[in-house]
Amino acid sequence: MRQIELGLLVLALFGLGGVTGLPVQAAQPTYCESNVGSPSDLKELKHGLLQGYLDPKTLPDSLKLLARPPAPGSAAQALDEEISKANFSDEGTARWSQAVIDADLRFPAAASIFSCSVGIEISEERTPRLYTLLRRSLTDAGLASYKAKNHYQRSRPFMSNGESICTPDDESALRTDGSYPSGHTSVGWAWALILSEISPNQQDQILQRGMDYGRSRNICNVHWHSDVQAGQLIGAATVAQLHANPVFRADLRAARKEVKAQQAANNIANSISCKREQAALQP
Repeated sequence: MRQIELGLLVLALFGLGGVTGLPVQAAQPTYCESNVGSPSDLKELKHGLLQGYLDPKTLPDSLKLLARPPAPGSAAQALDEEISKANFSDEGTARWSQAVIDADLRFPAAASIFSCSVGIEISEERTPRLYTLLRRSLTDAGLASYKAKNHYQRSRPFMSNGESICTPDDESALRTDGSYPSGHTSVGWAWALILSEISPNQQDQILQRGMDYGRSRNICNVHWHSDVQAGQLIGAATVAQLHANPVFRADLRAARKEVKAQQAANNIANSISCKREQAALQP
């Protein structure tokens, strides 16, 4: 009898069963986390950037995380140039026009970049917590790219191939801003990861849009392929760091509720503008 009781006790302790025949569940830790998100009086930095979530000292160090950009004459640089040339034929097409739209990271326009892939109108009016989350994480992901940018000062594709860029008004500023890694891509990929967590049912569409967003920088002739790849790494590193921030997590939970409510009320994925975007992004 004692042996039977001892055996049941061992099974219960190791979660292999119990006297009722039901699996023994491990006790789940319970805790409450503050739902206090971003304040309404956030500081606006230069160039219209909103104060980020992260202290600048805690941003991912792109100079430590990234390898050096491809060296002149290397196989990696040859691949960059081959991909760059392959995109010349996109000038003047619908894909070129989409790349122009993707280049604008100013709000409120930038809020709509992932609207079609999520299936809702992302705006300050309809999704205020998500709108703030996107603005603040843009600052974090964008600034995280600058240690490597400023150190390497890699020249952009148009500076060597002499071809057009999709945003000619930005040319003088781009000439003095390092190409490696792509700051736009860092932001776009960070947003793709965040939004795919907020709306997991649209994960594939959102991540594909994030990939296409990075490719827009190649099509614009303002970034090399390796710049975009490096930007994706920095975007992912930024999101990992953001998850350690309780205010970000509070905004993330609130944004998830906003998106779910909007998806139930009005899915815009089949709208004319979204159909146009989908057609432009076809391979």
